[in-house]
Amino acid sequence: MLIRSGVFRGVNPYSSLISAGVIVLFVFLVLAFPTGSADWIDSARTFVTFYFNWWYVALSAVFLVFLIATAVSKYGSLRLGDADERPKYSYFTWFAMLYAAGQGIGIIFWSIAEPMFHFSGGTPFAEGTGNQAAADMALQVTFFHWGLNAWAIYCIVALALCLVSYRLKKPLGIRYTLYPLFGDRVEGALGVVIDVIAVFATIFGIATSLGLGVTQINAGLNHIWDVPISQAVQLVLIAVITAVALCSVLSGLDRGIKWLSQVNMWLTIVLLVFFFAWGPTRYLFVSLGDATLSYAKSLFSFNVYVESVPAEAARWSDMWQGWWTTFYWGWWISWAPFVGVFVARVSRGRTVREFIFGVVGVSSLLSFVWIAAYGGTALWAELFGPGGVSDAVSANVSMALFATFEAMDVGAIGVVAGVLGTILVTTYFVTSSDSGTLVVATILSEGNEHPMFRHRVIWGTFEGVVAAVLLVAGGSAALSTLQTAAIIAALPFSLIMVLMCVAIVRCLSLEHKAEKSAGLGKTT
Repeated sequence: MLIRSGVFRGVNPYSSLISAGVIVLFVFLVLAFPTGSADWIDSARTFVTFYFNWWYVALSAVFLVFLIATAVSKYGSLRLGDADERPKYSYFTWFAMLYAAGQGIGIIFWSIAEPMFHFSGGTPFAEGTGNQAAADMALQVTFFHWGLNAWAIYCIVALALCLVSYRLKKPLGIRYTLYPLFGDRVEGALGVVIDVIAVFATIFGIATSLGLGVTQINAGLNHIWDVPISQAVQLVLIAVITAVALCSVLSGLDRGIKWLSQVNMWLTIVLLVFFFAWGPTRYLFVSLGDATLSYAKSLFSFNVYVESVPAEAARWSDMWQGWWTTFYWGWWISWAPFVGVFVARVSRGRTVREFIFGVVGVSSLLSFVWIAAYGGTALWAELFGPGGVSDAVSANVSMALFATFEAMDVGAIGVVAGVLGTILVTTYFVTSSDSGTLVVATILSEGNEHPMFRHRVIWGTFEGVVAAVLLVAGGSAALSTLQTAAIIAALPFSLIMVLMCVAIVRCLSLEHKAEKSAGLGKTT
């Protein structure tokens, strides 16, 4: 039910009030009881890790298998739109917007830091640390966390939205993804519950990424201009960049967001060229090929590995998957409402097969190239170069990128790369924030693709406030607090995603029969 006048004009008042109330309550509790809230957040992560680690692992694997089966099935040729409709965006623009929304800000943070942690700390999949075998496995595991499984999680939500919006002609709202199962009931209380869960997951998922991004921007400013690394600086950065993101989101999808996404992609290409040209070129190409093939061979074993909870374990940090896989799958699920709506908006006119292979396959390959270039250079520096990256990451994870630039020892061009890296983190920060704001406003507007400006401003501000509060609540453990927020927010939405898979099958079956019947009618 949309309100036609007053403060809540253009949005569902129940979804908006409940969502805002939950977030305001969270902010109040964290600010009023910082120590107690930090303990509760840590306990919640321990609970989810101990009892639902298997659920996250199984879910991501099932999603990937489900999408591959759908793509190669008879439903693959079904067009996400009218039969004669074609995509609005070119492949370059499409992939640029997919990537900017889906992984940009996070992969800059982790593409070096994660391989370094696996290289020096080890993984359950290889013996030894600090050697070539550890380096090879470090890239494979990082590929696993940023590759097919991650994009499959996004793709489930996006595909469900495309089908109900472009085939069944329903609004582009998360609640309508379950329309094939529940019909008009999604427009009542059930829809409110779905919207609130989606908004909660989206706000905290994006806040996690913004918190990670702002620490890296602070590290870049420190590296280039000796700006102190402090919570105060990071809070100022959140405020300034949130304001810029609001300006972008008010300009709309085809202006600010589209333009910034293209800037992101070009800066990404420039930095990739820098790593491949001035870094250990041969080592990077060999590592990319070897790690990709090894990842493909190990994909099954990665997907079925569930770590047992050690008898002496007292908290989530006592488990390797608590640090890594559980966090990543929770993070991607918490981002799925946001990325799903955004991907659906820019994907109309593509076939189901083209859509799945593009979103899951091509985007994963882009991640592999990125990780091999950034993480591979850092691994080479540890194995054959001056080293120091691993120690820098252990001391301050947000310094990973800039420690790698220093280890490359390429003089002035390394300084330029550092400046470009900081700009890239900032532009990805803005595109994540503005895209997320547009999506939250769309969800609460029950699928209106052009939500009112006032609602974009309100929810864009909420995102910045939550990111700031999580940083304050975490203190010295801010990274852990940010990760925990994503994991907890993802749990309820994961149940909705399971129902989405059932809805997708039902919708594909009905639409395929309808299209086939229409074709027979024309021939007769």
